[in-house]
Amino acid sequence: MTKKIAVFPGSFDPFTNGHLDTVKRASRLFDEVVVAAMTNTSKKPLFSSEEKLALISESTAGLPNVKAMAAPKRLTVEFARSIGAQFMIRGIRNVSDFGYEADIATVNHDLDPEIETVFLLADKQYDALSSTIIKEVAAFGGDVHRFVPAPVEAALYAKLGDAHQTK
Repeated sequence: MTKKIAVFPGSFDPFTNGHLDTVKRASRLFDEVVVAAMTNTSKKPLFSSEEKLALISESTAGLPNVKAMAAPKRLTVEFARSIGAQFMIRGIRNVSDFGYEADIATVNHDLDPEIETVFLLADKQYDALSSTIIKEVAAFGGDVHRFVPAPVEAALYAKLGDAHQTK
């Protein structure tokens, strides 16, 4: 029987509790889940690829069938093909996400019809989370511990300053 390998691609800048929830759920569905830190050309990253990999690896350490890999400046389907993945995982927070993700899934299917996109709906507690909002909250000293794994929280405050401690 073929091992079921799924790729969960994203910019993960930073990796959130919503991302972690999606990874945990995917890890129950697939033999192996690869969290792929990709390049999003419309965003200016706060964390380097190496930092993202370390944070994702530390945040998913309790999931033995999950690993983090970087695939900068590469098409997701090419990366998925290169590691033998047959599935792509995408998290959906809301209707807007679905429209955007459905368009990407259609293009990915055209590029490689053998790789199937699987959508996982976000848990309600994470449906408003976005990496952009979390960075903004952290930058202005807000408490982000509910939104990100502990290693990510520490890294955010190290990068942006620990203003929330001075209030």
